[in-house]
Amino acid sequence: MTESNTPPISFEDALQELQSIVTQLEEGDLSLEDSLTLYERGQALAKTCQQYLEEAHLRVETLTADGEIIEIE
Repeated sequence: MTESNTPPISFEDALQELQSIVTQLEEGDLSLEDSLTLYERGQALAKTCQQYLEEAHLRVETLTADGEIIEIE
């Protein structure tokens, strides 16, 4: 999910950090540079969350294909 030199962030932690960033940006008390830095971090976190959701969706589809549970080996 993240760069190989950093430990992966969980979906929950990424979402929580993303929500915090949105709140900070909405308040509008930041400099332009700080706003851009937070926006870039938010974009990376949104991408991470999207990847987690896509993986979960594929797992659910695999488990519920034709109403049957499919074992993956």
